[in-house]
Amino acid sequence: MAEEVLANSPSHSEAAAAHQAAGVVHRDFGDIHQAVVELKAAHRHARQAADRDHEADILASLGVALVMDGHTDRGVAALNSIAPGRTGVLAGRILIRRVWVWGAVLGKYDEALADAEQAVALLSDTGDLVWEARALTHRAMVLLAMGAIDRADEDYARSEELFAKCGQQVEYADTRQARGAAAFARGDLPTALLYLDDAQRVVDELGVLEPDFFANKCLVLLAAGLTRDALTEINSALERIEQQHGSTARRAELLYCAGLAAHAVGALDLAESRSRDALKLLRRQQRPWWAARAELALLQSRYAGGDRTARLLHTGQRVSAELDRLDLDLAAEAHLLTGRLALARTDSAEARRHLKIAAAARHRGLRARGAGWLAQATLHQGDGRSRAMLAACRQGLSLIEIYVRTLGATELRVLATAQGAELASMALRYAVQRGNARQVLDWSERWRATVLAIPPVRPQRDDGLVADLTALRDLTHRLEASRDYRAGSGPLHRERRRLEAVVRRRVLVTPGATGDRPDQFRSTDLLDHLGDRSLVELTDVDDQLYAMVAARGRIRLKPVGPTALATHRLSHALFALRREATGRGTHQLDLDDIGARLETALLGEVVKHLEDGPVVVVPTGRLHAVPWSLLPSLRHRPTSVAPSAAAWLRARNAAPPSSERVVLIGGPQLSTGREEVRRLAELYPDAVVLTGGDATAEAVLEAMDGAALVHVAAHGTFRADSPLFSALELDDGPLTVYDLERLERAPHRVVLSSCSSALGGPSGADELLGLVSALVALGSSGLVASVVPVSDPATVPLMLGLHGRLRVGDDLAEALAQARESAGDGQLARTAAQSFIALGA
Repeated sequence: MAEEVLANSPSHSEAAAAHQAAGVVHRDFGDIHQAVVELKAAHRHARQAADRDHEADILASLGVALVMDGHTDRGVAALNSIAPGRTGVLAGRILIRRVWVWGAVLGKYDEALADAEQAVALLSDTGDLVWEARALTHRAMVLLAMGAIDRADEDYARSEELFAKCGQQVEYADTRQARGAAAFARGDLPTALLYLDDAQRVVDELGVLEPDFFANKCLVLLAAGLTRDALTEINSALERIEQQHGSTARRAELLYCAGLAAHAVGALDLAESRSRDALKLLRRQQRPWWAARAELALLQSRYAGGDRTARLLHTGQRVSAELDRLDLDLAAEAHLLTGRLALARTDSAEARRHLKIAAAARHRGLRARGAGWLAQATLHQGDGRSRAMLAACRQGLSLIEIYVRTLGATELRVLATAQGAELASMALRYAVQRGNARQVLDWSERWRATVLAIPPVRPQRDDGLVADLTALRDLTHRLEASRDYRAGSGPLHRERRRLEAVVRRRVLVTPGATGDRPDQFRSTDLLDHLGDRSLVELTDVDDQLYAMVAARGRIRLKPVGPTALATHRLSHALFALRREATGRGTHQLDLDDIGARLETALLGEVVKHLEDGPVVVVPTGRLHAVPWSLLPSLRHRPTSVAPSAAAWLRARNAAPPSSERVVLIGGPQLSTGREEVRRLAELYPDAVVLTGGDATAEAVLEAMDGAALVHVAAHGTFRADSPLFSALELDDGPLTVYDLERLERAPHRVVLSSCSSALGGPSGADELLGLVSALVALGSSGLVASVVPVSDPATVPLMLGLHGRLRVGDDLAEALAQARESAGDGQLARTAAQSFIALGA
């Protein structure tokens, strides 16, 4: 529109308005250099028109553009030259521009708040809804930066109403994402994600680039542990702003966020490069608050990469002092880093000074408290005060546990546990060094399978979620029947990815729920309930595997060996089982020898301390998929697997459901599905049977809910890229973990008779995501599942034997062990028998 006006011989007044409009569009959505050119032209025409008020307003727009282009002094000077002596609405508009520079760019919050209060007073009740809303938004921005979160949210909520009323969609979206930042600052991550999703829908529909939105979204995603998502989003925004030659100031902020995201995914070279580029721009733009943040990010990447030089320590000291003036929450992180650098350089006095400052922040905001408790624990550790160190670790972990409970989505809960990994490792390392087996077990349990100990939050009744899951199931069903299924590309694949993203976003915003804290694990309770069983819990300390053996009222601690050796031999064993399951190898592998070597790497001398009875194994997350019956010492023993000793105790003590309902499910494209289910139905004449087209997702969920025993003969898929989309293949498509989380009551016991159904994705501190872990979290007390794909025909006799033993009262581990003994000596039968594990009790 501006270009049309300029093409038709406008007056000076009209030309000034047109150039200003073009300049604002370029400033906010395009080329910042061109914006400066347009606004300078607007200023010349306004002077020619002798319109002093319009000239001042244009100069205010130009001042902001100069700051965004990196010319901070010139931009501030322009704004300062026109602000004095102005009154009324024009004064309010000019002040808003200066609020943005003081607050968003320079971090001068006292000056920004004074201008913002005056702007709100000048623009309220003038009838100019757009500028009144802008005044409120800018005051909220300053209040949020100063920690007045509730007051900021009140201003944001009011400005949202005004922007919606006058149809300012982009500014509505910008305010919505700012409310997300306020919710995040309050510690309410689900609400923050909800607001960001709302904002994204608007900007996506409009097709505009809002750098603030992407910067805030990146920080929230990083806080949620969604590091890959954060890196993808911020890299996309960087690419777009560079293509559009957009604001240099905004590009610097995006580079800073991109450095944080790259660090979070472990791409330290990229993180260092991004942070360094951001720092150069921010220093050139004379933005001390942003520059200090970028330099801290650069220091953190260098420290993570192994830099412990005196130069890095000196820089840490300087940055810590700068952040003491500019950002107290980030200052805690800077002092913690500097204290650790000083410790590494054996400068104990300097280390104590910085760690004490960082530790003082442990009673402030959520981010500062995490760094504060870690600093406190590190300080006590350096002083040799072990009890105080352990107390600090407990306090820090309790804080994180409270935070985890505010989250409803399983994925977010699991990822949040990573925040406590360092505290848990510090305490566990100390216990191992002391050689106190009971203390090692207690600390191993303190931060293991944490999410399973918290009551699950079922997604709120959401017709949209059900509809999206149904659409995804139908699309996947059609895709698997199409020619381009294996190609991994094409319109159906793109639509599936879109639907998966929609489902995931819906679930991530599920709010948490309050409830009773789980009972604290006590090793005495474990010993009281083990009976004639032995429990072996594995833990990883500094890449070394240790085992705690609990049996006959005693707990022993035994070193095992390098974790890397155990994972390598496990990979070899799983490869061997997969190969033997096909029956196509040119020569048969020696599974006995492979199992013996795996036993040495996983258990070492532990086998000498096992009692003769059943065994419960609690592996680390990365060793969850061990075929335990392949190990010679466990081959003929009932062996059950649990994510933690506490989880085993809960499963053992779980009351069986009042219903004795048995559900038998046969999925499609399984060579023995109908036959397996038919023969099992002879054992359970009153069972609910779903097969031959009746095994649809809704029918299966309804039958499973609260059942005593569920047997699923259906192909399963494990999605390493997104474990919560792991699924069981039913007649109308995949039944995912997201579907299972809609169950009101998990089935008491579940048997999954085919295809790698026991696999999970290690995540967080020591957690798993997948089908089995989801059922355990929902309350299933026992499961049988396989760790590799298995031969369908070879599985049928094993399953019949298993259920035969369940019918006479055996528990799952005993039933599986007895079924193995009678499964036959053929290669396929033996491989199938060794591929299944019993989980829970």
